[in-house]
Amino acid sequence: MESPEFAIITLNLIIVLVAYLSVYPRVAGNNFNKISFYDIFASGLALTIVGFQFWNTGYEFNLLVFKVNWFWYTLATYGAIEIPVILWYFKNNNVAIKIKS
Repeated sequence: MESPEFAIITLNLIIVLVAYLSVYPRVAGNNFNKISFYDIFASGLALTIVGFQFWNTGYEFNLLVFKVNWFWYTLATYGAIEIPVILWYFKNNNVAIKIKS
């Protein structure tokens, strides 16, 4: 049986890859604001799925040197998986970050 940590990392990896290889090119293209908007839903999906499984269980996840709950473990591993993928996506799709003042 696989560990809960591995299951969450696998879920996060699947969500990030589907988002950046399939969904975002179709619905967001190279628009930073749209990518950010849809990414809130992608990360929220991961948190929702894991939350349904581990809410109020008291299970502690090992995050290198810290013991954390499901929420922080999911968020931290999602971010760690997403950062290299988002940098690759931004480079390949010429995404410009435009800040309106």
